[in-house]
Amino acid sequence: MKAHDAMYIGGEWRPASSTDTIPVVNPADEQVIGHVPAGTAEDVDAAVRAARAALPGWATTPPAERAARIAALRDALAARAEEIAATVTAELGAPPQFAAAVHAGLPIAVAGTYAELAATHPFEEEVGNSTVYAEPVGVVAAITPWNYPLHQIVAKVAPALAAGCTTVLKPAEDTPLTAQLFAEAVHEAGLPAGVFNLVTGLGPVAGQALAEHPDVDLVSFTGSTAVGRRIGALAGGAVKRVALELGGKSANVILPSADLPKAVAVGVANVMSNSGQTCSAWTRMLIPADRYEEAVALAAEAVAKYVPGERVGPLVNAKQRERVRGYIEKGVEEGARLVAGGPEAPRETGYYVSPTVFADVTPDMTIAQEEIFGPVVSLLKYEDEEEALALANGTVYGLAGAVWGDRDEAVAFARRMETGQVDINGGRFNPLAPFGGYKQSGVGRELGAHGLAEYLQTKSLQF
Repeated sequence: MKAHDAMYIGGEWRPASSTDTIPVVNPADEQVIGHVPAGTAEDVDAAVRAARAALPGWATTPPAERAARIAALRDALAARAEEIAATVTAELGAPPQFAAAVHAGLPIAVAGTYAELAATHPFEEEVGNSTVYAEPVGVVAAITPWNYPLHQIVAKVAPALAAGCTTVLKPAEDTPLTAQLFAEAVHEAGLPAGVFNLVTGLGPVAGQALAEHPDVDLVSFTGSTAVGRRIGALAGGAVKRVALELGGKSANVILPSADLPKAVAVGVANVMSNSGQTCSAWTRMLIPADRYEEAVALAAEAVAKYVPGERVGPLVNAKQRERVRGYIEKGVEEGARLVAGGPEAPRETGYYVSPTVFADVTPDMTIAQEEIFGPVVSLLKYEDEEEALALANGTVYGLAGAVWGDRDEAVAFARRMETGQVDINGGRFNPLAPFGGYKQSGVGRELGAHGLAEYLQTKSLQF
């Protein structure tokens, strides 16, 4: 049991303004494993004031010094890698191997990229008779989701620090224990007081107070499109910058020239990863009509390897489990063919959902249009490339995707997809490549130099 009763504000752990707490539940066994303070608008205001006070000093700190502090933060996280992985397994339910490799390993690597970028980024340049400066936006509100708790924290806080911004983090209430570990690492890394601040709490209370605070200059949010719209409206009233990484309904396009068994197996694995709780998951598999039944059989064979409680963890909470089960029931109701899985609970205890494959899915079905956020993959057929493109682009989302087939054909197809990131023939994840969406999948980019640019504004001096 981990009981926290303080916020990290102004370089120290301060008692929360309220005695109310939020329980943290292990989704695998439904037991309470900890508590964190339920932050209020008063806590948010204290954190923002600390960040505002620290801004002038951090903004003028030489980039090389900022880089050194971010490198120290990376090292502090690396020293806690095992504890981070165990904490994510406990509060999110991620299988231990996946938690170690992705939930702990990836954010440590991303922090390292920003230590390097802070030292090498050109923060000023000569343009004709002008000198153009890249300056920090100011105080950043980072509101992060539960599905990749540490990665999303690092993907926002590290570039903000590299840019010279100060930050206030409001993590998701389902997975706040990882954020507590991050704050401990920040303190150990020796960042100046107030440069990073942590307020735990509920979204409608602490999150809203942070998004609409007049001294916050930029809101960086990852989560649902519905909440993203709300944050955009709050920020727009103050003409405040936002970076929004929202929902997805990504297409996995298998061209006739593809290695079908490999494309199907990797596609199923992609959706099952993190129990399907990944906004960029390739949840729609698009298959040539003349090979459709072969692909259906391959998908059923592939998904059988993902046993709940072993290779697939639970969903984060009971509400999410019921939401996903509702989508599975909707798929059956609307006429999709249930090839594997279904709405029945696969285990007596824990928020598990059976890994599910639907065939005979048409583009007008709910499961083909709405983000499910669970281990559910839908198989659609197409007659020719133009129909495949129409299907791929036929949702309000545009976050990610995949194309399989002859390299030149796949690249040509991917260039016509309305989405922010496409993997060609299973291309490896690149932590330096920009990540973000088209359409209702968001505004702005994360990771690498493009992610750093979100936290910078430009000033030009003419001579």
